[in-house]
Amino acid sequence: MAEKTYQTEHGAAGETQQRGGEVLTTNHGIPVSDNQNSLRVGARGPTLLEDFLLREKIFHFDHERIPERIVHARGSVAHGVFECTDPIPDLSRAGLFAEKGKQTPVIVRFSTVAGGAGSVDTPRDVRGFAVKFYTEEGNWDLVGNNIPVFFIQDAIKFPDLIHSVKMEADKGYPQAASAHDTFWDFVSLMPESLHTVIWAMSDRAIPRSYRMMQGFGVHTFKLVNDAGQEIFVKFHWIPRLGMQSLVWDESAKLQGADNDYHRRDLHEAIAAGDYPEWDFAVQIFDQDLADSLPYDVLDATKIIPEEVVPLRVIGRMVLNRNPDNHFAENEQVAFLPSNVVPGIDFSDDPLLQGRLFSYLDTQKSRLGTTNFHQIPVNAPKCPYANMMRDGLMQTQVPKGRANYEPNSLDQAGEDPGPRASASGFATAKQPVAGEKLRIRSESFGDHYSQPRLFWRSQTGNEQAHIASAFVFELSKVGLDHVRMRVLSHLRNIDEDLAQRVADGLAIDLPEAAVPFRDPLDLDPSDALSIQKNWHETLAGRKVGILFAEGSDKAEIDALVKAVTDAGGTPFTVAPKVGGIKLNGGEMKADGQLAGSPSVIFDAVALVLTEEAAKKLAKDGAAVGFVLDAFGHLKAIGHTAGAQPLLDRAGIQPDDGVTDLAHLPDAAMRRYWAREPSVRDLA
Repeated sequence: MAEKTYQTEHGAAGETQQRGGEVLTTNHGIPVSDNQNSLRVGARGPTLLEDFLLREKIFHFDHERIPERIVHARGSVAHGVFECTDPIPDLSRAGLFAEKGKQTPVIVRFSTVAGGAGSVDTPRDVRGFAVKFYTEEGNWDLVGNNIPVFFIQDAIKFPDLIHSVKMEADKGYPQAASAHDTFWDFVSLMPESLHTVIWAMSDRAIPRSYRMMQGFGVHTFKLVNDAGQEIFVKFHWIPRLGMQSLVWDESAKLQGADNDYHRRDLHEAIAAGDYPEWDFAVQIFDQDLADSLPYDVLDATKIIPEEVVPLRVIGRMVLNRNPDNHFAENEQVAFLPSNVVPGIDFSDDPLLQGRLFSYLDTQKSRLGTTNFHQIPVNAPKCPYANMMRDGLMQTQVPKGRANYEPNSLDQAGEDPGPRASASGFATAKQPVAGEKLRIRSESFGDHYSQPRLFWRSQTGNEQAHIASAFVFELSKVGLDHVRMRVLSHLRNIDEDLAQRVADGLAIDLPEAAVPFRDPLDLDPSDALSIQKNWHETLAGRKVGILFAEGSDKAEIDALVKAVTDAGGTPFTVAPKVGGIKLNGGEMKADGQLAGSPSVIFDAVALVLTEEAAKKLAKDGAAVGFVLDAFGHLKAIGHTAGAQPLLDRAGIQPDDGVTDLAHLPDAAMRRYWAREPSVRDLA
């Protein structure tokens, strides 16, 4: 029989135990009856502050490491501006959405999740996408990811998730990787994680650039207008350069070629004036539509496909300034999901409810003081005043006798006049009733339908990447029962996916896991595929141009101009970076061949004489330059003289191997049809 995962929502009863271990207790010895669910009012109601189990668990987790972030430790920031392009005052009283053209300063932090601050940029991982809006009504922090769902449904499981994916406790490795026993043991026991897992096994988890990632608020929020009317909303960031990913071999090699690949890419684009831009879109829906869906909008492991609720673009964001100091602006920036402005409110999503507590608590551990909001990168750009004084690192000098409210000493206090009702934050009214329970709503119980939706929305090539990623990850798992349990879940997502993974591991399929709720066949969504939404453009892309002694300078100059005119960035590469004698002059290269492998480019060109090509055919770096570009499905433009190097690398002509004149056009795409000839996929 297939092993059935223990979950309270499945109706299982009894004490919570670890495999072969003792009964779970609090730090004070109190037995824990349910380690799966927060205490809430009713099955779908708000989480209660009295939940001392949640409080203790997250409190301990938040203070486990200093001063590095526990998650999202490795990140990069940039400054910019948000502009409202389609005002929505009928839906939200938030001032930043009130009028067309209104601009709001922002700072954005992109990050990996699992690795430490000293890890690399390009592992397979979820990416953070956090935006701090410095509005006239205070700071709004939209703290999201590049994947629209999360691994867990309840915040009480967050410490367990992160403990499992971090370096294993006994060995201290692997760093920044999910391909190990503890992570897959955890997710195999938590089928709610499977939707995010299949996204993480897709190309979404190995983005080409921060500038080519989507961003999502993940949770369902609320918009509230002046009349106090509320409506549900989900937030989306859409990159104007389009989505683009790496292929897995390219991602792995980039970890050696350039640990700072994404950080460097973002900084150089902004420094060059190629400012990254995103459209800001919302999905708006009411309670009636929410009730009609076969999944729960309060469940952070679910999406609402764009075909069900279309995206409405209401703004755009441009990042136009690099930070002046990495520590002051990147390491010290503090994002809090609890930072919202009037007109934006929270839903009862139990993962969001826990985050509202956790992030604020974390800052004391990281930044050492309750006054972290006074650090310039965190300080609001609008006036602020309250009675909270003193504390470590107090940098302001509050004046006056009164440090309490109400007071009659003419100090700041709650405004009872019209300004308070017009601009003050007020939680949207919501009826609440029910017993205090540790239980999860049965509407959260379908763990397979949406992973199936994601799988069936991909191209055949993207499905092969997903299946191959599962094979790679599970091949690193040393526990047979964990691999079998993952496969038992995959059978409920798609039988072909499960069989391909089993074949890749050379093991037989187990019985399918017993689902809490039978999965549904939801309509595929083309919006979930990167390849179906590919932007054929050179904008934001880089072309590596390899030349050597005797190359034709006019050909190089013409190609540099053509790439630049098409919106791309040319980067010249040669065996040596000093002045090299060419036919028609002398030229210095931007990069040296051994230190500028083709993995850092989106396409390559070989501007070589036959003599130079024969010489480079004996150079491993040159052969690797060509071989990797071909293997990573990139366009290769070349002169006739470069043929000996192409032959040495075993390059077979296809649509992506072309002459120099056609390279700028060919470089706008990847050549997925080439892939079966260069690697085996599941």
